[in-house]
Amino acid sequence: MTRSIIKAAEWTLGPETAPEAPRGIYSALCMACSEESPASDNDPAPVEIWALKHTGRNPDHRQYKAQVETYWRVAPAVGNPYREIDAIKQDQ
Repeated sequence: MTRSIIKAAEWTLGPETAPEAPRGIYSALCMACSEESPASDNDPAPVEIWALKHTGRNPDHRQYKAQVETYWRVAPAVGNPYREIDAIKQDQ
């Protein structure tokens, strides 16, 4: 195996595409009392419903911090030698 130092190579940044990776993890934090919703993978609807019900039980609690966690992956761009190395590893 030959070792080399790559001084400049282009990379791309995008969403994580692994099958087990969620597109997003959603939650909300009530700004009045700091109560937090349960987290929801890939679907904000349960968090939205939680916020509406929370306000229904606590009419003065109307502001929420919406939180969305996403995952990224860095991959070698065309022309980056690591792209060929990754392709070889996938074929093995």
